[in-house]
Amino acid sequence: MASYDVIVIGSGPGGYVCAIRCAQLGLKTACVEGRDTLGGTCLNVGCIPSKALLHASHMYHEAHENFTKMGIMGKSPSVDLGKMMEYKADTIGQNTKGIEFLFKKNKVEWLKGWGKITEPGKVQVGDEVHEAKNIVIATGSDVAPLKGVEVDEKVIVSSTGALELKKVPNKMIVIGGGVIGLEMGSVYSRLGAEVTVIEYLDRIVPGMDGEVAKTFQRILKKQGINFVTGAAVQSATVSRNKAKVTYQLRKDESSHEMDADIVLLATGRRPYTEGLGLAEVGVAMTDRGMVETDKHWQTNVKGIYAIGDVIAGLMLAHKAEDEGMAVAETIAGQAGHVNYDVIPGVVYTTPEVASVGLTEDQLKEQGRAYKVGKFNFMGNGRAKAVFQGEGFVKLLADKETDRILGCHVIGPMAGDLIHEVCVAMEFGAAAEDLARTCHAHPTFSEAMREAALACGDGAIHA
Repeated sequence: MASYDVIVIGSGPGGYVCAIRCAQLGLKTACVEGRDTLGGTCLNVGCIPSKALLHASHMYHEAHENFTKMGIMGKSPSVDLGKMMEYKADTIGQNTKGIEFLFKKNKVEWLKGWGKITEPGKVQVGDEVHEAKNIVIATGSDVAPLKGVEVDEKVIVSSTGALELKKVPNKMIVIGGGVIGLEMGSVYSRLGAEVTVIEYLDRIVPGMDGEVAKTFQRILKKQGINFVTGAAVQSATVSRNKAKVTYQLRKDESSHEMDADIVLLATGRRPYTEGLGLAEVGVAMTDRGMVETDKHWQTNVKGIYAIGDVIAGLMLAHKAEDEGMAVAETIAGQAGHVNYDVIPGVVYTTPEVASVGLTEDQLKEQGRAYKVGKFNFMGNGRAKAVFQGEGFVKLLADKETDRILGCHVIGPMAGDLIHEVCVAMEFGAAAEDLARTCHAHPTFSEAMREAALACGDGAIHA
């Protein structure tokens, strides 16, 4: 029976980061993973492969829409989806092998198989039982089911199946107007599919700044994606390799049908805790099926911790990573900490959408006095040069103190631009601090400075 200071169950972004940090802090560490490759959902069938396809499909779009405008002439390229999938697979391989290298470098042992906690301090993997002073549950999440819609990963697919399609569908229905649905819908729309998004709420990307969401939907519609909002999907059936989706409009309860070659179920995810033995060990769960933890990420069973998608909070890889590092530091006797008020969210379409902190709706609900600094990318020279002048930066600051409360961006490289505001918020900066910081010209980042200037005496290029 092998003995460790820490056994981490799951090698996704939360799990592998936690394991590496534990090892770096001098703890004898093992990580349990049943897949053939490390990295969890994110690296294998989530974040990384979807970004590869988003990049490839964007290049295809650029070749068809913008190359001739720049004087790049020649025959328009066609899509070889098989080759594109090979590129995606190679991208996955480079990243998962990278995690395996980091495990070896940091002396983290990979326990290959599916883990089960048999009692506090003991984890069974296959036929072997391993002892650990501390156990960290980092098993992530799985696709949330929808009544009346059965995924077969052939015609009705989850995000996993959408990453493995053999051909570009003529018609695709996406159930759910959240991040996953919009990203994958964007990929296949660019490649030539007629894409329709059906969303239960009256708007897409719930929780996002309202003005950004409205602009986002308008831009995606302009790109060719159709939207049916305020609609409850009642069923999706398959006949002769074709799908039929039935939905009801909430405003008048009228029923409608729509046909498609592929239906993507993208209504969210749920914690994955199956087979872990949590009930037998006595680990408390929430009403929503999440592992219940205290402010130090410890469950009600001493020595068992949980992080990432299996606990409350945003289901984001980087949130899990932060918790992984914090738990490792806590176990090592340090003061692990996560600032949940400064966790960015990104949609990797074109344009990208990114946000951090509070939205205007939240500030209004709180009755807090605030000011808005807004700058359109059409005033940014670099954005216009690359045909990405649509969108804007919106900076929110406290009306009295000028402290930055949130930022919402729709435009080029938004997912990278948001982080200067994250750093600013982490250190309690004011909008004026950002406005007085020199930004290189010409860069997209100048739009961030202009929005900060707009919180004061006014933007220069507006």
